[in-house]
Amino acid sequence: MSQHLLEQLRQYTVVVADTGDIEAMEKFRPQDATTNPSLITAAAQMPQYQPIVDGVLLEARKELGDSATGAAVANLAFQRLAIAFGKKILEIVPGRVSTEVDARLSYDTAATIAQARAIIAQYDAVSIGRDRILVKIASTWEGIQAAEVLEREGIHCNLTLLFGLHQAIACAEAGVTLISPFVGRILDWYKKDTGKEYSGADDPGVRSVTRIYNYLKHFGFKTQVMGASFRNVGEILELAGSDLLTISPQLLAELEATEAVLPRKLSPEAAKAMHIERIVMDRDVFEFMHDADRMAHDKLKEGIQGFSAALVKLESLLAARLAELESRVPATA
Repeated sequence: MSQHLLEQLRQYTVVVADTGDIEAMEKFRPQDATTNPSLITAAAQMPQYQPIVDGVLLEARKELGDSATGAAVANLAFQRLAIAFGKKILEIVPGRVSTEVDARLSYDTAATIAQARAIIAQYDAVSIGRDRILVKIASTWEGIQAAEVLEREGIHCNLTLLFGLHQAIACAEAGVTLISPFVGRILDWYKKDTGKEYSGADDPGVRSVTRIYNYLKHFGFKTQVMGASFRNVGEILELAGSDLLTISPQLLAELEATEAVLPRKLSPEAAKAMHIERIVMDRDVFEFMHDADRMAHDKLKEGIQGFSAALVKLESLLAARLAELESRVPATA
């Protein structure tokens, strides 16, 4: 009896749901789940999640008091909203959820550390163990330094917006728990830059993640590799064997609907047997490699800007919703 692709993929790789949609998680039952500001913003606009949004807003208003501006309440609420979704998600998935630090702090090590500690404190307050939380941080040099401090404190990190080998090596040397190299966004850049179409093992996003996986496994780093940001099922199949893959509900459904044989493409044993040159990483090497990699430079900057814009949009939506909620409450004498 043949198996569908999703069932076979799970034999090699931990499958993670890349969504803020709790109903989709209930359908596909992934091991872990990850969200980002864009996904949380989309989920916050779905009618079925309005009670979560409203509850977070009213709690933030209560905490800050009547004198606080709507904008201040919305800012606190957006920080709490990702955690509210995280709590709901952890009722469904048996593993971990990733909760993201404000992308606008991506170049500020101290502020990233402070917000990561605040995120963990909120999970601690409801007795959710640190083994179930990954704090998601952009893979800037400053973000990686923050993650190194946090990992020493027992706060596990997921370094996102990762596009180049230099970012992956710096993360691994910092002892980061998990990295999320972006497959589809790399493909997008190369298609636009070259005007070419790519598929299968020739996909530049697939090639990048394969190189990252093989480097980390060859040198025995503990950092897990989770391919992310897929544009098609073909990219996923080429990375079968990666430690984890975070996949959208649409592509999970496509994998589940397709019956075919899925060979394993990546393995620690194969990586160990390869000849790979060691790169000694420090800030100068990181910045040199980052500047030399036009794609990684462009996509990291663009990704931070995109996530920051999603947060601004979310704060605006929350402020408008707060005003609507408060307009329904009669003023007290």
